[in-house]
Amino acid sequence: MDIGTVIHYYDKISVAVVKLDQALHLNDRVLFRGRTTEFEQDIDSMQIQHQSIQSANGGQEVAVKVKERVRCGDTVCTPEE
Repeated sequence: MDIGTVIHYYDKISVAVVKLDQALHLNDRVLFRGRTTEFEQDIDSMQIQHQSIQSANGGQEVAVKVKERVRCGDTVCTPEE
C-alpha cells in the first residue's frame, strides 16, 4: 500500500520530505522504491516544521531521516509480506 511520495531530499543530512497519502507513525516499517531506489527501514525520526512528532496523517508533508539516498518521485509504501 502506498503511503506517500518523496518530494525533496536533503543529501547532507539524509532527510527526505514525504507528501503523505496515508497515516505514518514512528517505528512503522516502510519501503522506499523508485527507478534506482529500493530499501526498507523503520521510521525512527519524523518532523513537521522542525518539531518532532509521533504520527502524521495523509495530506501532510513530513521530514524523515533516511539511511540511504532517495530521489524526488520515489514511492514510500508498506513492505511486502
